[in-house]
Amino acid sequence: MSGHRALKAVHIASTAWFALSAGYIFVLALRQAGFRWWVIFSLSGYSALLVFLLISLYLFAIFRGVARSQKIAIEHPLTTSIYYLVLYDTSPFLGALAGCLGMIGENRISQFMLGIALGTFWATFLVWVIIDPVTGLLEMLLPASRKYHVERLAQAKAQREKRKNDRERLVAEILMKEELEIRHWQKVLKPNAEKLAGLLTTNIIDIKKAEREVVDMGVDTWQLGGLSCMQQLHSMTMEICRKEYQDSMIIDCISTWWDGIGSWRSPSLC
Repeated sequence: MSGHRALKAVHIASTAWFALSAGYIFVLALRQAGFRWWVIFSLSGYSALLVFLLISLYLFAIFRGVARSQKIAIEHPLTTSIYYLVLYDTSPFLGALAGCLGMIGENRISQFMLGIALGTFWATFLVWVIIDPVTGLLEMLLPASRKYHVERLAQAKAQREKRKNDRERLVAEILMKEELEIRHWQKVLKPNAEKLAGLLTTNIIDIKKAEREVVDMGVDTWQLGGLSCMQQLHSMTMEICRKEYQDSMIIDCISTWWDGIGSWRSPSLC
């Protein structure tokens, strides 16, 4: 087992021991206050508070472990060292040992266990809640830590700015490409759009023949540039009909006749 995995296992075990000790202190305090066991462990009594306390302590330990794993060794030379990590992770057990030594000569089991639990609780509280944050704060006051911290923040800001500029440049390139593509299709498709508009806005004698011509034009347009090209031709045809023929109702038939060509789908029936 690697050193990191071993420390992680010790941290989990110490957290469980700390939660167990805190729960023992809580239950014993309730017993000494005169509460019966059935009240303490009743779902409608204080067991919900006990469970909440234990879960909160466990989540606090997990949070501290995650925050510790994100520390940078250059900024925190002491709290990321192996010796400090061993002290941090074993502090509940060291507190239990201190409590055990302090209760030598005590004959009552409950008081002996209470001394161990109190030693665990206070040692853990001292190391995890007081010493560790204060030590981390003092580390950040070191000149080397401050310098690296400032450089790291500046570098992170520069990277964010670079990603932002890259995204903006990519969006600009895409928009420019789309604009060039639209201009290209407008130039290429203009004769077809005029022909299609003229075909659909004149008196159609043979509707089947007109439909075949429109469909053939849609197939050719699909083969030329796919759905976007068909949409561009449809839009140009509609614009011509609005401006020159003042007749846009018949344009809806294009979508119906083109339905099924490539990925073109008619939004509604004509």
